Amino acid sequence: MAPVALETQKPEVVFNPGQYKEQTAGPKTYVKKIEEEGTEDLPAAAYQNYLPTWNPNQKYPPLKHFTHEEHGLDADKTFPELLNSSVEKEDLTPTIGSIIRGVQLSNLTSAGKDQLALLTAQRKVLVFRDQDFADLPIHKALEFGAYFGRHHIHPASGSPEGYPEIHLVHRGAGDKSSQQLLEQRTSTVAWHSDVTYEQQPPGTTFLYIFDKPTTGGDTIFVDQVTAYRRLSPGFQERLHGLKAVHSGIEQAEASRARGSIVRREPVTSEHPIVRTHPATGEKALFVNPQFTRYIVGYKKEESDMLLKFLYDHIAFGADFQARVKWQAKTVIVWDNRVTCHSAILDWVNGQRRHLARITPQAERPFETKYVAEEHSDDE
Repeated sequence: MAPVALETQKPEVVFNPGQYKEQTAGPKTYVKKIEEEGTEDLPAAAYQNYLPTWNPNQKYPPLKHFTHEEHGLDADKTFPELLNSSVEKEDLTPTIGSIIRGVQLSNLTSAGKDQLALLTAQRKVLVFRDQDFADLPIHKALEFGAYFGRHHIHPASGSPEGYPEIHLVHRGAGDKSSQQLLEQRTSTVAWHSDVTYEQQPPGTTFLYIFDKPTTGGDTIFVDQVTAYRRLSPGFQERLHGLKAVHSGIEQAEASRARGSIVRREPVTSEHPIVRTHPATGEKALFVNPQFTRYIVGYKKEESDMLLKFLYDHIAFGADFQARVKWQAKTVIVWDNRVTCHSAILDWVNGQRRHLARITPQAERPFETKYVAEEHSDDE
């Protein structure tokens, strides 16, 4: 009997992102007509000059080192422009997050921007209401952000036409693709500090709103300084001297998998697990499940165990987290060096969520010598 020729089918190659959790919508779910004209039930985008484009011809070489100037070191610690008698400040929690009214960011002098850098480092997250930032010409918003460092051009996100320095957070009207994430995951939360795979990750960072769901779509932040301080002295000391590898490979591959762009080839970097802020001297955990991959010099099981503990510690720390509800004309300023954050993809009605991020890069993360701190039960 002659042998039967069997047709072999090649198995489908499925991208395995590992720890990386893809929250981003992309060109496959973008419907230009709906964003520009709206539908019977959903309005058009309010700020169409900020609608995303994905230009495959935008290609950039590897980033080169630059010398970062830390403006928080030059700040007047009495904060005369930010916290004068006409300003209202409401702290969201004891250690992280403050809502500020009565200051127009776009009118700050250089001295005021120095104060902004320091106050953001101290309070970790500042929420400015009633801002005109979204109404500025885009180049003016970028001029403001450039004071705080070199603009980071995101390797994979959508950006306004002609302004790749703007990172857009956009989920269009009628787009319910975030629910696909919940087919594979139990939560949409994806704790991260932005683009920590870069040699010089961001510092003072800006996010401002154009359109939002009626309810939902908040952003949650965690205080990585308090997260470090909650650890026992022996555990803190053990973390000092350790470095972890941060990777942008998974983000780039996820972008390619959804038919989007990669402007710059992905990189990996080694950073200390405990970093020191140059303006405050505070020590903070510097790991996150989106981009941190393993601890240098540890075996896989050892690295996985320790990183899982730190990730759980960060995620479960509701007593050192702050959740920010978006309002029209809000700008959130936070320090990426001492926080992690996540969008909350909890709305299911297809309403648009559209924001822009300006992401100045800072110094290369560094560590200072371990010094035991006094601990109290209530911190």
